[in-house]
Amino acid sequence: MGRAFEFRKARKMKRWSAMSKAFTRIGKDIVMAVKEGGPDPASNSRLRAVIQNAKAVNMPKDNVERAIKKASEKGQGDFKEVIFEGYAPHGIAVLVETATDNNTRTVADVRSYFNKCDGSLGVSGSVVFMFDHTCNFRIEAEGLDPEELELEFIDFGAEEVFADDDGILIYAPFESFGAIQAELERREIEILSSGFERIPQVTKALSVEQQADVEKLLEKLDDNDDVQNVYHTMEESTEE
Repeated sequence: MGRAFEFRKARKMKRWSAMSKAFTRIGKDIVMAVKEGGPDPASNSRLRAVIQNAKAVNMPKDNVERAIKKASEKGQGDFKEVIFEGYAPHGIAVLVETATDNNTRTVADVRSYFNKCDGSLGVSGSVVFMFDHTCNFRIEAEGLDPEELELEFIDFGAEEVFADDDGILIYAPFESFGAIQAELERREIEILSSGFERIPQVTKALSVEQQADVEKLLEKLDDNDDVQNVYHTMEESTEE
């Protein structure tokens, strides 16, 4: 198995851990998708992907429809995607993806977290190169062979395909998202969820005490409503 498999295994129980947090993130994704491509999922591939993710976290259909309607209103504010880069204690690189309607607030919050946890907020480009920007799709495993699927989707950009307890995962570079989504839909293969992740190229092992220092910063970041995802180069346990 490759890096994508190990990354997914280590993070499996951590992503979307709080249902209310998941709904908040999906709601922002809906607003950004509607602003970008309109309220009709049939003609907006990004919105289709967000709706699939909403189903994956059991977000009620009524909530999704209300969010789409609200996002279509003229008075609805917009969210801007902003990336922050820096270092946690012990030389761990941290990349923070946010979606904010108030950049001044978000910058102040993120900077305070780094400062309070003995980290340092860096400039744009300071750590992003340490992560591979990937896209992923989760599909139903029934009737499909991961190895055959990998061979068939190489031409569309797939780099790693593997099965886990919840289906089959396809990983590819960020820019291959549209091609793979279109081919899965053409084949009428149900997409359970999809998204983007940043996989660290190299990770660093820390002692238990050092890990605790880093976790303090990661927890503060993850608890912020403006934060969508947090990635880092600390080696994580893959034990379940």
